[in-house]
Amino acid sequence: MSFEHVIYDVHESVAVITLNMPERMNAFGGLMRQEIVQALETAASTRDIRVVVITGSGKAFCTGGDVNEFASGTTKALATVVSNERHAMCKAVLAINTMEKPVIASINGVAAGGGCNLALACDIRIASERARFSQIFTRRGVHPDWGGIYFLPRIVGYSKACELIFTARTVDAAEARELGLVNTVVPHEELTARTMELARSIADNAPLPIAFAKRGLQNFMKWDLPQALDYESYVLEVLMKSEDIVEGFAAFLEKRTPRFKGR
Repeated sequence: MSFEHVIYDVHESVAVITLNMPERMNAFGGLMRQEIVQALETAASTRDIRVVVITGSGKAFCTGGDVNEFASGTTKALATVVSNERHAMCKAVLAINTMEKPVIASINGVAAGGGCNLALACDIRIASERARFSQIFTRRGVHPDWGGIYFLPRIVGYSKACELIFTARTVDAAEARELGLVNTVVPHEELTARTMELARSIADNAPLPIAFAKRGLQNFMKWDLPQALDYESYVLEVLMKSEDIVEGFAAFLEKRTPRFKGR
């Protein structure tokens, strides 16, 4: 699959989406937003893909909207195909959130504005020690987008989210780890290898319970304990009829690695 501003690669069962405008710090220029949506939808609909990774080329993960395009009035940030359709940035976030496959942000450098919030929309975040994070919006006179006001307070809490958005200050990788913005921080040279190691460790497990678990975990702030228990009971009843649970038990008894098929 070929795009102008995004690279889409498949490594066995892992799809890697690389934002590829390094000369612009991977700012959302041109139709990059729309290409991200297409890449995400492709990964979501491809049965053999079990994990998706989003990263950036060059020195940055993504610096958000292209300021030059906004200033010149040429940005396609709000471009839609038909009237009343959601903007591409909204569709990208929803694609990450609703797909049954885990999405990992592999943050190789600066993640600012919409780039920061794209990372926050992912299920897991692994960062290079060189990564930097900023809710830069108020310094540019704009409001957070890419789901920032939804994800940030859920990750760091309301008051800390207020501080980060209102001050627009930059957070380094170490502080990001302390705040829970990222799951782990690794040496820069090891980022790609550690990301793929994480992705493959997920891809080796049964995809059906992972899909159900992702959906259940997204409701942790909405459900009370009885609702969570009811959901777990429902999922277990469904999975007891799957081929993969038979394979999982058989592999354990036979002391071998399971071969899950996602059915």
